[in-house]
Amino acid sequence: MPYINIQITREGASREQKAQLIRGATDLVVQVLGKNPATTFVVIEEVDTDHWGIAGETVTVLRERAKKEGVQ
Repeated sequence: MPYINIQITREGASREQKAQLIRGATDLVVQVLGKNPATTFVVIEEVDTDHWGIAGETVTVLRERAKKEGVQ
C-alpha cells in the first residue's frame, strides 16, 4: 500500500496539473514496483512560499529578487 507525498509551493498549480501528478506518480509505482493502483495513495501538499526555504532564504524572497534581476 504505497503512500506518495508530493509537496509543491502554492503558486497556482491547476486541478488538471495536480491530477496529472497523481496519475503519473501512481503509474510510476505500478510500473517500477508492480504495485496495485487501487491501493496506491497520493497526497499533494501545497506549501506557501513563505514557508519553504532554500539556501537560508524563503522562496518568496528568492522569487522577488529574481523578478528584480529579470531572472525566471
